[in-house]
Amino acid sequence: MAESGHANPRRVVITGLGVVSSIGMGVEEFRRGLRAGSSGAKPITVFDVEGFDHANGCEVEDFDPERWIRHLAVEHLGRATQYSVAAARMAIEDAGVSIGDWRSLPGLISIGTTDGESRDLDHLVEAEITHGPEHMPPELARRVPAGRLSAAIAQELQLSDVEAVTIPTACAAGNYALGYGYDAVRSGDAEYALCGGADAMCRKTFSGFYRLGTIAPDRCRPFDVDRKGILTGEGAGVLVLESLESALARGARIYAEVLGYGLNCDAYHQVAPNQDSVGRCMQLALENAGVKADQVDLISAHGTGTKANDVTEARAIREVFGSRPPRTISMKSMIGHTMGAASALSAIGCALAITEKFIPPTINHTTTDPECDVDCVPNVAIEAELKVVQNNGLAFGGNNAVVLLGRYDGVPA
Repeated sequence: MAESGHANPRRVVITGLGVVSSIGMGVEEFRRGLRAGSSGAKPITVFDVEGFDHANGCEVEDFDPERWIRHLAVEHLGRATQYSVAAARMAIEDAGVSIGDWRSLPGLISIGTTDGESRDLDHLVEAEITHGPEHMPPELARRVPAGRLSAAIAQELQLSDVEAVTIPTACAAGNYALGYGYDAVRSGDAEYALCGGADAMCRKTFSGFYRLGTIAPDRCRPFDVDRKGILTGEGAGVLVLESLESALARGARIYAEVLGYGLNCDAYHQVAPNQDSVGRCMQLALENAGVKADQVDLISAHGTGTKANDVTEARAIREVFGSRPPRTISMKSMIGHTMGAASALSAIGCALAITEKFIPPTINHTTTDPECDVDCVPNVAIEAELKVVQNNGLAFGGNNAVVLLGRYDGVPA
């Protein structure tokens, strides 16, 4: 992780949230869905599931891209890019920013992803196999580059003095993007950052997880003794980051402060998590944030609902936090595994939990697996005063990213 070269590093706060998810469009619907313990699970319709014994997922419904995308031609954007751009527009509006005021300032756009526009790749491959390569639709090929997930935000918002990067570190990518934005704003390299993640459901990823035997037949049940795997999901989460000084000067609502983050890659195994590495990443995040383990009030776990991930993550948490760790929840029980959007949407959930003083539940829960042994706040949200929340993102290939958020209590910049 980068260290700030600024003599007095700036404090970084979250002032805007944009959400495209299976349990709500926009921050208010998402907040209500988290509080209610809503489920986005339903039979998959966005691709052909013939031949699969079970095929539930967490699809986004009632998404009208033209409501949010006003300058670009929607048909020239893949679905994940549409989600990314829409969430960025929502976040800017939620932050109460007149985007014209920021066009003259240096900024950063960092969007994480697992699949980029793999739904379009699915269609291109299908066309090639069925009809031959000469029948592959060129308009789909033009939509495929993953860099468009971030570049299209700059184009839509007409931001020219920005660095726009797409970070492909799979299911930890949203947290990677947040860490990148935090460093840029903290150091003064950027005056603002639009950070998050986006992915659209595709047959390629569903099939891959299915062949691994990690797709649940009906529901995602993290930490439950009878859990059977993930449900693939989709969506986008984008957060507006700016300096505390900037937020106070314009009278912005502050959801939370970004305290720090940790990254590591152990390259231990292509798909299996490594307990020591996961624990080390959490320690790096705590050290970077200047937070002691006993100050953390809540952990938003990666919590996929697979046998291996949940046990490994829970053991790593106890390794760092001791025998009585903070409450540890999984939002994937509600929205599924949204791949590159996962830790970004969870970060938004963490910010809302801090501001709204509640802990979202882990739904579909009956009996906690003794090997996990965490208080996952089963099925029903609870009220809570939260000062520090930890957000875990763990990815294939041993890419781990952990972000710490804190409540802003009105202490001046």
